[in-house]
Amino acid sequence: MYYVVKKLEVSASHHLRLNYESKCTRDHGHNWLITIYCKRRDLDENGMVADFGHIKTMIADKLDHQCLNEVLPFNPTAENIARWVVDTVPYCYRAEVRESENNLAVYEKDEQ
Repeated sequence: MYYVVKKLEVSASHHLRLNYESKCTRDHGHNWLITIYCKRRDLDENGMVADFGHIKTMIADKLDHQCLNEVLPFNPTAENIARWVVDTVPYCYRAEVRESENNLAVYEKDEQ
């Protein structure tokens, strides 16, 4: 099995839609750190699991300097963003989304 890891930093704002009172329902921003894990049994015809530039295009180019509520079709929690990354990037099985030093969300595909 081959593995690659791509790390991205994305500056973006968002607000959360919550069923309780929270300051996070107001617009605010983060310098998101996103770590993307891909794996593949066999390399493609170029000798890669995935092209790092293509991963950047799919994720950072879509999210960087954006209001996430305007570019994503779901409530942009760190957990939902991690799931979206895994669903968006081919061969991605795990994504970590850190919105601050102390707040990290992880989504990993269940391979059952």
